[in-house]
Amino acid sequence: MNLSADQLAAAVAETAAVIRAGWREHPHAAIVLGTGLGSLAEHIVIEAEWNYRDLPHFARSTADGHRGRLLAGRLADVPILAMDGRFHAYEGYSFSQITFPIRVFAELGVSFLILSNASGGLNPTLRSGDILLIDDHINLMGSRVGQVFNLPSSDGQVENLPHELFYDPRLMSLAERIASEQHIPLRRGTYIAMLGPNYETRAEYRWLRTLGDVVGMSTVPEVLAAGELGLPVIAFSMVTNIFRPDDAQQTTSEEVINAAGNAEPNLRRLVTRLLTECSSNSPLAPRPTPLP
Repeated sequence: MNLSADQLAAAVAETAAVIRAGWREHPHAAIVLGTGLGSLAEHIVIEAEWNYRDLPHFARSTADGHRGRLLAGRLADVPILAMDGRFHAYEGYSFSQITFPIRVFAELGVSFLILSNASGGLNPTLRSGDILLIDDHINLMGSRVGQVFNLPSSDGQVENLPHELFYDPRLMSLAERIASEQHIPLRRGTYIAMLGPNYETRAEYRWLRTLGDVVGMSTVPEVLAAGELGLPVIAFSMVTNIFRPDDAQQTTSEEVINAAGNAEPNLRRLVTRLLTECSSNSPLAPRPTPLP
């Protein structure tokens, strides 16, 4: 997808119109379900759904554990949209294609975005099945992902998005309080985004450990797009395997999916309560205005 700004706006409007025609509710939030976390979708009261191939301009999910459908319905009686499977750069998609759904969600008026992923643990204090609340990231996906979301200012100069447009501190504080009340272990940390699709070598793991807490192959493009749009974001990473420098055992996608699925109940409880509290209390305050 290599569209001008006007063409992109028209494509977003076209896709949003298809969704509105099939579901008349106003979505309060949108959720992107990552690898192994699709079981959360089974707890959504589905009122409408689309296979990605039936939505104009949507890409197709080809990664293991990604079903490739957009769900509209209710979780904890809160109207939401949920992506049951995301898109990755290693599938051959551009960053514009990967983040196209985020633009559609903003067009449909969601109040905030919940992202989830599976990751490899770098921090030795983490354990398989832990949930990491992402409060920062390191983008090692290449310069192109940043260039896509740097917008020209009024004087024609390209400006970087301010960091405060990314992970929302209000949502993070709320998630930490809920986790404490529900006795759900929750850690904060830095997510490192790699292109993939290969898992890292032991030498790469040792290097990455000096940079952050977990490593994965998604999420950052979606966060950057949401930041451009002024859409509040909270992101959770399910730790599925822990790096051990002296263990030569290889990680498989099946093991990652199974580990994420086993740990999903805690994330589901956390997300469900988060939705409930955000819908019953006052709405999120306006975010800083996105760059023009």
